[in-house]
Amino acid sequence: MVTAVQLKRGKLILLFLVSLCLLGVGVIMGIRSFLVGHGEAYGVSREIPWGILISTYVFWAGLSCGLSVTSAVGHLLHNRPLGAIGARSVFLAIATIFAGFLAIGLELENPWRLPIWVALSPNLRSNIWWMGTLYTVYVILLLLEFTLMTLGKHKASARTGLLAGLSDIAAFSNLGAVFALLAAHPFWYGTYIPTFFIPSALMNGAAAIIFFTWLAYRLSEREMEPEVVQGLQVAGKIYGFTIAICIFFLGWKIAASIAGKPYGSWEAIMALLKGPLAFNFWVFEVCLGLVIPLLVIIGVRARDINAMAYVGGLSLIAAFVMRYDQVVAGQLVPHYAHMHIYGLPQYYHYAPSLCEWLIVIGSLGLFGALFAWGEMAFKGHPPVHH
Repeated sequence: MVTAVQLKRGKLILLFLVSLCLLGVGVIMGIRSFLVGHGEAYGVSREIPWGILISTYVFWAGLSCGLSVTSAVGHLLHNRPLGAIGARSVFLAIATIFAGFLAIGLELENPWRLPIWVALSPNLRSNIWWMGTLYTVYVILLLLEFTLMTLGKHKASARTGLLAGLSDIAAFSNLGAVFALLAAHPFWYGTYIPTFFIPSALMNGAAAIIFFTWLAYRLSEREMEPEVVQGLQVAGKIYGFTIAICIFFLGWKIAASIAGKPYGSWEAIMALLKGPLAFNFWVFEVCLGLVIPLLVIIGVRARDINAMAYVGGLSLIAAFVMRYDQVVAGQLVPHYAHMHIYGLPQYYHYAPSLCEWLIVIGSLGLFGALFAWGEMAFKGHPPVHH
């Protein structure tokens, strides 16, 4: 006879199995891209060499950064409510960064060269070298932090968590610098992207811990403990505050790109405001990602977990679109100025191929499998640090 506990666990098992199937499809498509060539399998081109797999990597890396820093803030401030959700934050940070590694690994034509030459031929002037090195340090610290949590060594895990948070801030802002130091793409060039990456990561990380904690309890049909509710309410305040910061940053980015119509930046921002990316920008980035979540959080005063979870889940979809727009908008503008009046295209065109979409879904499958496995492995009660 099937018990109620087995039925509840069955939802997680089903999620785990479905996620593994999605992961398998993504990996098969990735292997196919190696066999037939990335140029044949992906929709990228010489004009737009970075596509949706790069933005997917940035999305997952940003979530990991926000989740690990949320846990680190709890350590730093000795905040007991945040401590109640700290272990799940760390585990989700591990799951998201590995999902990001899958996306970037299948995007690179020779991914095995990265660890080899990072170790054998370091180039301290290369942002890519620093990215590989900093993320290696970050993952080691993150795994060590979670291991110490499971062993009950809370002081050691707290110190390791602070180091992991700092290393991830350095790694993710450096990832922003990979874009920001490319003078050939004016929309990216400058200090905006490395700086904006941090509050946007905190915003997405807060949304993720609210949504996935709520989802975990819904799947297991358990009542949320009071300390977990308090932790999510604190995360909701962080979420609302960082949304306001991101709105401030976005407003100034638009103003700086419009004032004086600087070539490259102005055309890219027009692509977002009323061009080929306008639907993405207004519907996803602005409405679902910023305005609606902020209004809901203010309306419920960061107390209603269900309401914050609903908008948090929607804003994660919006965050994926935001990262896509950031990557693509910077490449849409041709390097030749005002030549569209002679019949040349005003914007380059990029559309992800089916292979790219399936790899994106595969990275989601890896995250889903790790999430479900984590909930089953810790029986819905991940270790809590104090």
